[in-house]
Amino acid sequence: MSVKMTAALLLLQLSGFFGSGSGGKVLVWPMEYSHWLNLKIILEELVKKGHEVTVLIPSASLSYEVEDTSAIEFEKYPSSFLMADLEQLYMEAIMKCIYELPKQSFWRYLLMLQEVVWKHSDYFESLCKDVVFNKELMTKLQNSHFDVMVADPFIPCGDLLAEILKIPLVYSLRFFPGFTHEKYSGGLPLPPSYVPVALSELSDQMTFMDRVQNVIYMLGFDFWFQIFNEKRWNQLYSEVLGRPTTLTEMMGKTDIWLIRTYWDLEFPHPLLPNFDYVGGLHCRPAKPLPKEIEDFVQSSGEHGVVVFSLGSMVGTLTEERANVIAAGLAQIPQKVLWRFKGKKPDTLGSNTQLYKWIPQNDLLGHPKTRAFITHGGTNGIYEAIYHGIPVVGIPLFGDQFDNIVRMKTKGAGVRLDFLTMSSTDLVDAVKTVTNDPSYKESAMRLSRIHHNQPVKPLDRAVFWIEYVMRNKGAKHLRVAAHDLTWFQYHSLDVLAFLLACVVTVMLIIMKCCLFCCRKFAKAGKKKKRE
Repeated sequence: MSVKMTAALLLLQLSGFFGSGSGGKVLVWPMEYSHWLNLKIILEELVKKGHEVTVLIPSASLSYEVEDTSAIEFEKYPSSFLMADLEQLYMEAIMKCIYELPKQSFWRYLLMLQEVVWKHSDYFESLCKDVVFNKELMTKLQNSHFDVMVADPFIPCGDLLAEILKIPLVYSLRFFPGFTHEKYSGGLPLPPSYVPVALSELSDQMTFMDRVQNVIYMLGFDFWFQIFNEKRWNQLYSEVLGRPTTLTEMMGKTDIWLIRTYWDLEFPHPLLPNFDYVGGLHCRPAKPLPKEIEDFVQSSGEHGVVVFSLGSMVGTLTEERANVIAAGLAQIPQKVLWRFKGKKPDTLGSNTQLYKWIPQNDLLGHPKTRAFITHGGTNGIYEAIYHGIPVVGIPLFGDQFDNIVRMKTKGAGVRLDFLTMSSTDLVDAVKTVTNDPSYKESAMRLSRIHHNQPVKPLDRAVFWIEYVMRNKGAKHLRVAAHDLTWFQYHSLDVLAFLLACVVTVMLIIMKCCLFCCRKFAKAGKKKKRE
């Protein structure tokens, strides 16, 4: 056989292997806002590779962009929630998380957070019911014969749909509070001795009291989610499937868990073969800026610019906070591009330009960008890491606090308190990260770690979804921990058995010793009498 023929056959075999995942049908159960923006990147890549992607979205939603030009298909289902009620739900939750939760004590914080979660659970449960009890929609989904379900488990139900449709499941998520489902449903070992619990705002370098706090957080979240928040879902799942089941059991059937972070930001901890960390999959090299923005950036001279955004969910700030921030920004030498909606602050300086939208990734990749003032959302943090930009973190809610703690611990950022910071605090923070070269050096080090991967995060995410389609699941990667009870998992039954054996042996030895002592005592008395 000629060399050319051999090469042609080899290429044909390779194309068959790499193309074996093409042409699959993907069903998606998404979550709104930054969750959706991240997941959408994966879905668009799947479409490019020839897969059919169908996204289930309610008729009332806040951030899903249904574009006529998109190859992603959107299956809209009637929602029980009206748009006005949905907007009010999100607005009340955001305001409570930003302005009230940080002021609470630990226990009051948990109770208030529980109240917020329960209100959202009502909404999430209604979404699930709107789908699973819609006979026409479920028949359509059954007849579509999907190959895989991709779900964001922040809203439960994707796992239930995968069970009903009998298709494998892939999760895309950042984390659950306390890592409850990663531990109990995914089987991921996360020792509280050195792995900080999600939302604890701790690092992996913990003092004794930090470890005490970490364990308390772990027990609090475990009790809260296991006992209270899951109860309603267990009832719904059992009703739909017609047999007793739990949310944890259904989530435990997940084939692959794609976590939206990586070891540049995350603290090291044990992994399982069906977990992969794909943080920063949405990041791209910077593209040229629109002329108006480019002209403003170039006008900054040697001082450069600072990019400022509090994310897509926070539309406006209170007038008092907006003026404090604007007054601080007016005092720094850099030009500022501030993503802001609402009334123009009275203290706004001539160096600050307000925008309803900014090309954030492209700005962070611009050579004149010196710092990024951010709320600490995972997407924005990864764009800063990708381009090596130090951050001033002003966390507001959710995972933002943990993200900023990680950037601060790794020397690439400083943190401010949104409710208590003054204009001077903001000025000092910006000067710190722009004037102290160690922050830029740390940011560049994280950037090098992020770029130094054998396979790009997006390619890995797509690979695992196609892997699940090719193999009709990935149950061979799930650990046997799923088949054990909690006391078996921690070997408490083995320890109890071994303890019982030790106690039994000790009792036998004691009995023997007592018996021998009595024998010797009787023998001694007998000799004395003689």
